[in-house]
Amino acid sequence: MRAAIIVFPGSNCDRDCATSLERVTGKTPDMVWHAETALPDRLDLVILPGGFAFGDYLRSGAMAARSPVMEAVKRHADEGRLIAGICNGFQVLTECGLLPGALMRNVAMRYICKDIPLAIERADTAFTRAYGGEPDTVMPVGNGDGRFYADGETLAALEGEGRVVFRYLDNPNGSSNDIAGLINGRGNVLGMMPHPDRCADPAIGRTGGWGFFQSLAAAA
Repeated sequence: MRAAIIVFPGSNCDRDCATSLERVTGKTPDMVWHAETALPDRLDLVILPGGFAFGDYLRSGAMAARSPVMEAVKRHADEGRLIAGICNGFQVLTECGLLPGALMRNVAMRYICKDIPLAIERADTAFTRAYGGEPDTVMPVGNGDGRFYADGETLAALEGEGRVVFRYLDNPNGSSNDIAGLINGRGNVLGMMPHPDRCADPAIGRTGGWGFFQSLAAAA
């Protein structure tokens, strides 16, 4: 598998994602600066990591979504290749139109950082197959703008098309329909607010996100 991680000014989970991928695949992913205009050749996977992209003070992910590299990321999606946006990466994916809805201020109007139980709504996607028959997992969240919002029509479409992949069992931020992660209609682009990259190390017993990276390695 060949993977790339997009690095924005303020990204702070890019190395976590790189370490998790390397742990699963044995290969070091490419780190691509946001100002680049092209992605490396023959990529299977692009990850937009968590952190705080530049311009978040305007609206989370709004300026990062207009970085030069995002045109190449959109082409990658159009080709049917895999993209995962985690936390701030999810915000960027909604801002650039690759996923519907928006990520808004948490209903409590404060930053939330804690482990959250998640229902695995779909175990048949490129991002979740390694979870097998597991009904749920636990991953940490760390966000102030983590409340997924979409209008009623969009929510009905997401639910009707089976595009909700992860759902909060203890909704920390007020997300619509308890949505924690979703995919696009084609199934190759996923956005999620919880952090699989912060819980993918069997050596320390933090394995809630291990299946996520195993799934990506197998799919690619």
